[in-house]
Amino acid sequence: MAAGVKVAGSLSTKLPWDLANPKWAASLNPLLANTLIQGSQIDGIILTAGKPVAINHNLGQLPNGFIVVDNIASSNIWRTQPFTTTVLTLQASANTTISIWVY
Repeated sequence: MAAGVKVAGSLSTKLPWDLANPKWAASLNPLLANTLIQGSQIDGIILTAGKPVAINHNLGQLPNGFIVVDNIASSNIWRTQPFTTTVLTLQASANTTISIWVY
C-alpha cells in the first residue's frame, strides 16, 4: 500500500503532524485529566475489625476517593475520618487484608 493511502474505515497510514497533534490532544487530554487514573494502588493493608487504621496515601494532594480492589474476607470497608493531603483512615467490619486504589 502506498504511503498516505487511506483504507476505508481507518486512519491514513501517514498523517501530517500539524493535523495529528490537535487530534491527539483532543482525544488524550480528557483521559489524562481524569482523576481516577491519577491514583496509586496500596497493597497489604491489614485491618482489624472495629479499629481505624491511618494509611499514608502519598498522593501529595487531597484524594477524591478510594476503591477496594482486593479484600481477602467478607467485610465492609469505610472511611472514618475526612480525607487529608497525607492520610486516609479506614475501618473494616471484620479482620481482613485489602488493597485499594486511591485517587
